[in-house]
Amino acid sequence: MSSAPHRSSHGARRRAAKPARPAWLAKAGLGAAAALITGSAVGVGVLGQPGAGSVSGDLGAVVDLQAVETTPDVERQAVVSRSDRREPADPEKSARLDPGKPQAETRTESLEGSDPRTIARALMGDFGFSASQFGCLDSLWQKESGWNPAARNPSSGAHGIPQALPGSKMASAGSDWATNPRTQITWGLGYIQDRYGSPCAAWGHSQRVNWY
Repeated sequence: MSSAPHRSSHGARRRAAKPARPAWLAKAGLGAAAALITGSAVGVGVLGQPGAGSVSGDLGAVVDLQAVETTPDVERQAVVSRSDRREPADPEKSARLDPGKPQAETRTESLEGSDPRTIARALMGDFGFSASQFGCLDSLWQKESGWNPAARNPSSGAHGIPQALPGSKMASAGSDWATNPRTQITWGLGYIQDRYGSPCAAWGHSQRVNWY
């Protein structure tokens, strides 16, 4: 009795193996794969040339690679510019920085009506004089005018706190030189700075020759 021929397992049809990923594709990564896909649109006519089959197969592998290895893009957050993160401008600071807007209070206004000595103390630093020089200045102008902005020497015509001669010299510091203590003091400090260098030097000269 004949038996059915035994089919060898070696004779069974093997399933077609999935083609291996090209070595160049594994090294190049997704960036090169995307570039290859883009380039294939330009070089369509080349696929008809010899060797086009391998290129076509590589393109198929690229598509598979993108389908397996890429992940959904994460929704990007809106980019916030540096200006978007800034705090609202301080109205008071903006007013100080804008020269076209009137200032709330200037030093001139704050000194109006003050004692002449207080004005002199406040202005000395503008001429490079330290507070230690005030004692000499006080002695000098106390001797000259008693710190009286209306003081006038009847013989020479010297006028005001610093006893400017003539008094109209002080117009270089302001048109109100005849009555405004601040204008007179500003001119007097400038005169001392230019002529003697410091109030103490001016006071020393006055003590020696009785004028400055």
